[in-house]
Amino acid sequence: MRVATWNVWWRFGEAWPARERAIRSVVADLRPDLLGLQETWRDADGSQPDELAALLGGHGVFVPVGVPPAPQPSEHAVQEGVEIGIGLVSRWPVRTTTVHDLPAHVHAPARALHAVLDHPAGPLHVLVACTEWEPTPGASADHRAQTRALADLLADPALDGDLPVLLVGDLNAAPGTPELAPLEEVAEDLWLLGGGDPDAVTLASDTPVAPLEAVKQIDRRIDHVLARRGRPDAPPLHVTHAALAGHEPVHGVLPSDHRAVVCDLDLPTA
Repeated sequence: MRVATWNVWWRFGEAWPARERAIRSVVADLRPDLLGLQETWRDADGSQPDELAALLGGHGVFVPVGVPPAPQPSEHAVQEGVEIGIGLVSRWPVRTTTVHDLPAHVHAPARALHAVLDHPAGPLHVLVACTEWEPTPGASADHRAQTRALADLLADPALDGDLPVLLVGDLNAAPGTPELAPLEEVAEDLWLLGGGDPDAVTLASDTPVAPLEAVKQIDRRIDHVLARRGRPDAPPLHVTHAALAGHEPVHGVLPSDHRAVVCDLDLPTA
């Protein structure tokens, strides 16, 4: 089962139409079974998760959030009236969705999406999130509170079952940091399980549009695919492959300021 997460940088920057085409190209090549999206968009005509789901023959979900806030006033006409949020693209039908509010005093609303998917082996629980990142005192406190809340959601025994419980997202924290510690206590890092480079970077300073002001995130691996076993006596998680994607230009255009994280979890897809 191919699981991916990607912060796709909303409609920021001047090259958005070309970036959108590049994003679609990368996703079409990857063909993930599950794709978590952060800084994704929805306008009056539809949403990016729905468009990518149509591309893959799957199902899409969008949830508006306030992290990061959409620029006011808009920087470009293509941003006007467009929401920013998190999303999920799934190969399998979505049984239910629940939106959980996360602690937020600086950029509200902060939310996590909990989707239950109709996987052939049983209900598959997937969480998608994008956490706070700014290094101001209030935002830093929100960041730590949000990852703690996500850890509580991930560890909830109500989600126990035959399949792993997944969290995909831009968590704005590198492994070994205080912000990620609550999640490291309850989940496994599928990137490392799949043999991914421990020093990999998902937000690189050499990207032309890199947010260099994000001093705690830049040149670190801050986008994650995490999971726990469905129950304590379940077999160990087995990941056959881990790689980055979306870090090469498509027809001269970088799709996003972030790189996608892709992990192949040893789980049946049919």
